[in-house]
Amino acid sequence: MRAILVDTQQEGRPLVWQETEDPVCGPDEVLVEVYATALNRADLAQRAGNYPPPPGASEILGLEMAGRIVQLGANVRGWRVGDRVCALLAGGGYAERVAVPAAMLMPIPRGWSFEEASAFPEVFFTAFVNLYMEAGLQPGEVVLVHGGASGVGTAAIQLARATANPILVTAGTPEKVARCRELGANLAIHYREEDFVARVREYTGGEGVDVILDMVGAAYWTRNLDLLRLKGRLVIIATLGGTEATVHLGTLMRKRLRVIGSVLRSRSLAEKVEIKQRFMERFWPLLEAGLIKPVIDSVYPIQEANAAHQRMAANQNIGKIVLQVRKEGDG
Repeated sequence: MRAILVDTQQEGRPLVWQETEDPVCGPDEVLVEVYATALNRADLAQRAGNYPPPPGASEILGLEMAGRIVQLGANVRGWRVGDRVCALLAGGGYAERVAVPAAMLMPIPRGWSFEEASAFPEVFFTAFVNLYMEAGLQPGEVVLVHGGASGVGTAAIQLARATANPILVTAGTPEKVARCRELGANLAIHYREEDFVARVREYTGGEGVDVILDMVGAAYWTRNLDLLRLKGRLVIIATLGGTEATVHLGTLMRKRLRVIGSVLRSRSLAEKVEIKQRFMERFWPLLEAGLIKPVIDSVYPIQEANAAHQRMAANQNIGKIVLQVRKEGDG
């Protein structure tokens, strides 16, 4: 099969579409012919050599995909060759075929394209596990999400809207701010031109928020803690603004705050299956009804993966960037 491989010998570590070994389908797995995959920040970090895959995972980039089953493992029940499926992956999505644990499979909702389905698993699972499982978001609690126009941000807005939680977001351009509002954000703040702390305090009558989903890290650390209400929860899912921060322990103690560090990729298969199941129990009917959907920024042919990565690295995207591996009807 062909896959995107990282040329570690060349400057810039370019992505190359070339022949490589086929994946092996285990007894509890299915082999899927990939039609589309989607970009995540983790792909850029892995390409740069800063984020190795978990033990046993494919070295090929790609944390999600959508396609058709072409082979069933000996122990697999409930699926058939030809089924349209999508799944979260530990790696291997930037390829023509990938082996997937059957327990992680989801059917593609009716009316969805492969491109839409490929853009769904990673960001919606990330938003769900961190807001509802890690932070324990309760009815009526107020959420602040940094990076509201990112894939995770656009997913979080839709989930919070569905559970009637007021959601405030930060974003970096007027276009991103406008899109967040269209998706249902109660307040969208242009952080390059506005003081997000002041705007949040103004909106909440000085009370602050209950949960913050943060992908910035150190640069927002003090401001995040200041904005949390009594018993507030800060969930850190990335550190784009630095990894070293100083904490005033008295603030944590006085406000009885919780700081939660969270990743998705390195969790065990059992944990990921639980996340998938709990997400489907709570939100799958809304996906099938078309009330929740991934936001697609752009679609690139897989051979143009370098350009797709450049767009994400420049922080130009609103929602998900998708790589099309093959078109519906292709042999």
